[in-house]
Amino acid sequence: MKTTVHGPLEFDVLADGVGFPEGPVISEDGTVHVVDIDGGVIWRLDDGGPTVVARPGAGPNGMAPETATTVLVANNGGFLWTEVRGIRIPIDHTTHTNEPPGFRGGWIERVDLERGTVEVLHTECGGRPLRGPNDLVFDEAGGLWFTDHGKGRRDSVDRGGLYYVPPDGSQVIEKAFPLLGPNGVGLSPDGHRVYVAETHTGRVWAWDLAGPGEILPAAGNLAVRHGGVCLAATPFSFDSLGVEAEGRLVIGAIADGIVVVTPDGDEVDVYPIPGDVTTNVAFGGPDGRRAVLTLSRSGRVVETTWPRAGLVVGPVR
Repeated sequence: MKTTVHGPLEFDVLADGVGFPEGPVISEDGTVHVVDIDGGVIWRLDDGGPTVVARPGAGPNGMAPETATTVLVANNGGFLWTEVRGIRIPIDHTTHTNEPPGFRGGWIERVDLERGTVEVLHTECGGRPLRGPNDLVFDEAGGLWFTDHGKGRRDSVDRGGLYYVPPDGSQVIEKAFPLLGPNGVGLSPDGHRVYVAETHTGRVWAWDLAGPGEILPAAGNLAVRHGGVCLAATPFSFDSLGVEAEGRLVIGAIADGIVVVTPDGDEVDVYPIPGDVTTNVAFGGPDGRRAVLTLSRSGRVVETTWPRAGLVVGPVR
């Protein structure tokens, strides 16, 4: 695996003071929405500045456009927060625990960005409560892939997984388990492969698909219980991801800025963002080169012109 480290990424600030932002969504008119995990709200960012448009509460963690006015949100159910040197982080620094007292679980919810209404859609899979839904993406059929990152305690962490909700929204189906801190999820440009980035291991996993929501068994891979193929094993800690139009994976690498992995896993490019926590990326604009990033340590949402076109994710309904 060849790794190339570039100079620090240059960007313009769209907004600051928006808590612990993640899950950027870029509308066709260029308006940006982000979730604030710490504040439990959704912000609209436009020429008028940041405006709260919905208050789902708990821990809205990821967001995917459903229609022109609604999004589905992966709500992790809330974190335990602490302040370290003036910076709020989603974990108790002393006990290494992010599961809050009285925690019951997370969920998938629908949020209307115009009316501010919130509707909880899914809280469990096969009778087991969701522990920490994190990131999500729609496929071309209108089905929903999402990761459950789980929660961590001083001596243990939840084993997470990759899940699918069919287009009729009838149920949550477990597709890959167990994973260690599954975070970012994305689909290849042709929709024939699903990717997951793990926070705890710095690995990127891939599963080939026979069709929407249908994972193909990986031949000769019985040692990996979840059936995925390890595309890349890196020294980074990964958050959420976007996908370029030609298939590269663009991953928020927390303390290391943006990490780009080629579809074959052979090449890795690092674009540092010093002194911050890079969590999410979304692509927009007529040519797909507008990249909106969430920098969660400083509470900023920034944008840059990406060197290549990204997949622009729009409403599925």
